[in-house]
Amino acid sequence: MDELVTLNGKVKYIVYHNEDNFYTVAKFKMNDLLEKTITITGYFQDLKKNTTYNIQGQYIEHPQYGMQFQVESINIPLPDEREGMIHYLSGVQFAGIGKKTAEKIVDALGEDALSKIREDYHILETVKGLSEKHIQAIKEGLRSEDDDLQELHQFLMINGIGMRNIIRLNRTYGKEALSKIKENPYRVIEECDGFGFATADKIGRSLGFQDDDPKRLYALLVTIAMDQCVSMGDSYIEQDELCSVFMKKSGCTEEDFLQLLQETLMKRSLVKEDNRIYPVTQFDAERAIAQYFMSYPMEGLEPVDAKTLSEYITALEKDLSITYDEIQKKAIRTLFDEEVMIMTGGPGTGKTTVVKAMVDLFRMFYPGSEVVCVAPTGRAAKRLSELTGAKAATIHSLLQWDLETNTFGKNREEPIAADLLIIDEFSMVDSWLFYNLLNASENVRKICIIGDEDQLPSVGPGCVLRDMIEAEIFPLIRLEHIYRQEEGNDIIRLSRNIREGNVEEENYANNVAFFPCQRSMIKDGILKILAASSEKGFGMEDIQVISPMYEGQAGINMMNRALQDFYNPPDEEKKQIHAGYMILREGDKILQLKNQPDDDVYNGDIGILEEIIPAEESESGKLEAVVRFQDNYVFYNNENLSNISLAYCISVHKSQGSEYPIVIMPFSGGMQFMLQKKLIYTAVTRARKSLILIGEKNAFIKGVQTAERHERKTTLAMRLKKINDL
Repeated sequence: MDELVTLNGKVKYIVYHNEDNFYTVAKFKMNDLLEKTITITGYFQDLKKNTTYNIQGQYIEHPQYGMQFQVESINIPLPDEREGMIHYLSGVQFAGIGKKTAEKIVDALGEDALSKIREDYHILETVKGLSEKHIQAIKEGLRSEDDDLQELHQFLMINGIGMRNIIRLNRTYGKEALSKIKENPYRVIEECDGFGFATADKIGRSLGFQDDDPKRLYALLVTIAMDQCVSMGDSYIEQDELCSVFMKKSGCTEEDFLQLLQETLMKRSLVKEDNRIYPVTQFDAERAIAQYFMSYPMEGLEPVDAKTLSEYITALEKDLSITYDEIQKKAIRTLFDEEVMIMTGGPGTGKTTVVKAMVDLFRMFYPGSEVVCVAPTGRAAKRLSELTGAKAATIHSLLQWDLETNTFGKNREEPIAADLLIIDEFSMVDSWLFYNLLNASENVRKICIIGDEDQLPSVGPGCVLRDMIEAEIFPLIRLEHIYRQEEGNDIIRLSRNIREGNVEEENYANNVAFFPCQRSMIKDGILKILAASSEKGFGMEDIQVISPMYEGQAGINMMNRALQDFYNPPDEEKKQIHAGYMILREGDKILQLKNQPDDDVYNGDIGILEEIIPAEESESGKLEAVVRFQDNYVFYNNENLSNISLAYCISVHKSQGSEYPIVIMPFSGGMQFMLQKKLIYTAVTRARKSLILIGEKNAFIKGVQTAERHERKTTLAMRLKKINDL
């Protein structure tokens, strides 16, 4: 029998419960570093939601429902200041002190260990097994903090608040942090980046704040408005809908809601316009984007003579042995005739060819000018740089985004240096990010926006590309002729047919293959395809599996485990670590989940786990994982291990902005809720050379014929039109 795994977390909700034998299926959010939600099964007479449990058991792979945790035993841990003290002493401020060493100190000195140590450092010498290096680390850690900060650390650590958030609080409030938090713990949601309602409520509960406390209800209302917008991608929520959701979650009356809403509007945490309620960030972003274009540009460029431009285009065609069609030439001319332009088109329509011509010609006409290309992802930015020869970066890195404060180093006071700004993969850009980019673009003289309007919209709220097109105030060039069609590229033809909602997979024979099978056979089918591909010399770096869902038989979680066993099975020579339900092993294909600007690695980047360094061997005294992203080596420890996952199978959203030689995508009726035209189109267009579709044919066809289930609610197009009419 495999070794039992112990997890700690809370029950989110019950999926199924049998009153006769107490068999239960539930969703369980782990309180580990990854804070993952998993499915647990077992025999429980009474599971309480939002109660912390210790559970012990094994991960199993259910043939129909995917990865589950089968519980053998369960108990509610007693609240204990001892655990808080151990958590505190093993924090990053005490270099080399791990959990076991912290336990040793607390067991020897008691829960008031810190007070005893501060009174007399020599007391550490009485702790058996404590080295001189450990003693020195504790001394230096305590000496580096003043008394107020020590008290803040101790209070928050005991309440399970991590070191990263403590640093944020200290940066925001300084010595007043503890007094401000005790006065109103819910203020951190709006005043200190990185805090959500759940964390603030955890502190509030420990301080005795009740469910109906006005400060708690105020924070809950603001949080609900933001969460609803984030989950749906909207810029606002209708007041009636917000009222309904708030009353359901709080138990308050409509009168209570209206009173609280008025308070949020007075303090400008929320903004009301007609019956629309905006989170202030979304309202300000939309309004600022529209205002930017009202006065843009601050200073224009000298116009280019049309005849000379035509001559330059002809010379460039000759030099590159290429012929631009009339639409492509129109796109090039539009760049020089207009301050802002939008260029859209699907794969194979020559977008990058046109961009390269734009960059080359711009440099000819404006010697010494600065051309900057940006994209939302690192991979897209690198591809743009390689194709154009221009300097390219992610939007976050160009703006010098600070992870800790969620602020940008480049802004109105410190603008970016660019005469021509080219923004690629624009469908992925949300309104808040675009606002911050424009806020730093006061000196930019021309803007060229490039995107595929048929792809998925941004993960964050807003639908900027759609809104800018709908406003009809910017020149729009649609590239429609497919140039790779002549090469027999059926991926391009399929993508066009998906846009039109009409696919017959039998007609695709060149580099698109469809393997029909029942959903229970998809995983085995993919493994057979990979085995055949391996015999032909294709490895995991050539093939990317993209799944629409995380759960289920062909979901990301189950597929990652199966593909890990195929490509990188357990080996005595390879170290591995447990990270929630995952095992991370040396040699694994790794996906970056969040931007880490300081390490030059960004959301969606894929690398290889080169080495796992045990805590006793690492310089930091903590376990480390080293991932190589091309030539960039990034170190992960307990603080940021949650930023990576297995990448053998990834979501469609995570694949956006990247291309892969071979893409395999599963389809089944169980994925029907997620399957829709834009999602399938986005996944299909990630394949550069070959596309393999596997699963239930009807699910694929029905998904292609399904439009967006929710059309995002925004008002940016309306604001752009109004300003244009002024």
